[in-house]
Amino acid sequence: MKNTRELVLEGLLSFDKELDFSSKIIKEILDKNDNLTGPEKAFIKRLFEGVIERRIELDYRIDSVSKTLVSKMKPLIRNLIRMGAYQLIYMDSVPDSAAINESVKLAKKRGLVGLSGFVNANLRAVSKNKTEDIFESLKDDRIKYLSIRYSVPEWICEKWSAEYGGGQAEELLDALLKTRPVSLRFNTKLSDEEIKAAVSELENEGVRLSKDDRLRYVFSAEGIKGLKHLKGYDEGLFTVQDISSCLAIEAAGIKAGDCVIDVCAAPGGKSILASEKAGENGEVLSFDLSEDKIPLIKENARRMKAENIKAAARDGSVKDESLIGKADVLILDVPCSGLGVMGKKRDIKYNASPEKIAELIKIQESIVDASWEYVKKGGRLIYSTCTINSYENEKQAERIAAKYPFKIVAGPVQLLPHKDHCDGFFYAVFERTE
Repeated sequence: MKNTRELVLEGLLSFDKELDFSSKIIKEILDKNDNLTGPEKAFIKRLFEGVIERRIELDYRIDSVSKTLVSKMKPLIRNLIRMGAYQLIYMDSVPDSAAINESVKLAKKRGLVGLSGFVNANLRAVSKNKTEDIFESLKDDRIKYLSIRYSVPEWICEKWSAEYGGGQAEELLDALLKTRPVSLRFNTKLSDEEIKAAVSELENEGVRLSKDDRLRYVFSAEGIKGLKHLKGYDEGLFTVQDISSCLAIEAAGIKAGDCVIDVCAAPGGKSILASEKAGENGEVLSFDLSEDKIPLIKENARRMKAENIKAAARDGSVKDESLIGKADVLILDVPCSGLGVMGKKRDIKYNASPEKIAELIKIQESIVDASWEYVKKGGRLIYSTCTINSYENEKQAERIAAKYPFKIVAGPVQLLPHKDHCDGFFYAVFERTE
């Protein structure tokens, strides 16, 4: 039988090999091993996600004590030592002896008896040096310091330092590493009193809630142990949605009776909020490129009682002549690098690159080019992303205003985690002038 650490090891090997989404991998591990206790599942999740999140720092620490660079190690040994190092540095509940000895045992169990001494020696060296301030010696090289301190590739540190200055870039990187509460968005059809009653029910279940002053229906929530088991979830009283995307939809100015087209809609959060704004006399056409994601949009819409949503698979970069002039509001929440949600999606920073972003920018432009005519004269277009990158954000907004008959009426707004206490998110709202 595989123990918790072996399950983590297999997940990390799968992540390295397949470059699959880490959230998908951890979900599969926990679903397949439903017999595990709550603390065991929590340990697996913390260790798996922690190793991925802190990988650059862990590799630096290991390289500083090892005769063999991490990049030259066998994949299994590399991840085993990373796991041990993470436990030594970041998991106070795990004794150093357990972190080291269990790693050695696992190396032997996986048929690498000859390398078990190597694992032991490296982890003992990491343990011995773990209280040293390894970052102080890096401060003369600001970019390298930021990269290792916050486990983010140097090119991102360089870009944000250039755009925001070194001090603010560090605050931003620090904010992305911190655990943030879950953002619960209550159904806007509920009155203030009904929301208050629903909040009281959740608090009775041990959830700690605090209202966001910016919107009456958004609350930060801590202590959630199982979202789908909370009272009110199945009834559609609330959903998980960051306030950043709620603010964007609010800025779009959707009115009762409006026709809203959401071109890149999955998993449907913006479409559902838009449907609540449009009301029973309005309609929301909710599209996504992936056929597999349409059932998710429909299920979320069903649960939230958003009956005016029609969901279908459609390529946003291909113009649909039947939609021209139909939209009072067009939502273009385009595919992006996702740098603003690195704190939630730990694999993003390793999969993103300047080359991939250049390709994404072409896709963003193709979606705008194919879709802008859907907006009626006097109607609105909202362009948004969950990234922090001027080339995907401000530059694209400038392109829309320069190339097409639109003027900016709200924004552009770049929300930053360390300042705005939400995801890194961008939006700009345009009105069609002719």
